[in-house]
Amino acid sequence: MSSIDQILQEASHLPEDQRLTLANLILKLSEPRESDEIRRACDMAIRDRIARYDKGKTESRPASKVFAESLKIQ
Repeated sequence: MSSIDQILQEASHLPEDQRLTLANLILKLSEPRESDEIRRACDMAIRDRIARYDKGKTESRPASKVFAESLKIQ
C-alpha cells in the first residue's frame, strides 16, 4: 500500500470536521507563503473598503446574493 493510500485510509476514519481541517491544512501547504508586503496590501484594501462603507460610498449585500451572482458567472 502506498503512503497516500495509507494516509487516505487513516483519514477516512476521522470525524468529518477533522477530515476537513486536514484537507485545509494540506491545501495550505501548496499555497505560496504570504509576504509582509502582501499582508499590508490586503490590510490596506480592507481598511479602504470599511472606510468607504462607513462614509456611505458603498453598500453591503447579503452573502446569498454574492454567491448566487458568482455561480451565474461560472
